[in-house]
Amino acid sequence: MKPSFEDVSSERRQLMSKIRGTNTSIEVLCRKYLFARGFRYRKNVRSLPGTPDIVLNKYKTVIFVNGCFWHHHEGCKKARIPKTHVDFWQKKIDKNLSNDQLHKQQLEFLGWQVITIWECNLTRKLFEQTMKEVIDKIIHFK
Repeated sequence: MKPSFEDVSSERRQLMSKIRGTNTSIEVLCRKYLFARGFRYRKNVRSLPGTPDIVLNKYKTVIFVNGCFWHHHEGCKKARIPKTHVDFWQKKIDKNLSNDQLHKQQLEFLGWQVITIWECNLTRKLFEQTMKEVIDKIIHFK
């Protein structure tokens, strides 16, 4: 059963409606970085489990660029459950985590390398190092 927005205030509902699922600023940032370094990719491939944000066919690699809140990045300060409507948010986050794990297993079974880039690792200080590590994983996948 899907969580209901019945109890959520109209102000919160309005804010939530502005959150995009694809082409987020962090996704675009990662894609531009990869493209500038010669990587060619497809975006949001619906035929693959979980509709990965970036698909690098040549390297049999998919990349998910995850928001720390929505995908509950373990140990991250952005991954806190809001203090209002705790049951709703807990169910929502748990469902996201369950889906993430299922999609990762399905992709790996199909022979894909799955890389997750977390929002908190894309700050100005960490961006370059994070993306270098991603490229290293892409190139060295066997």
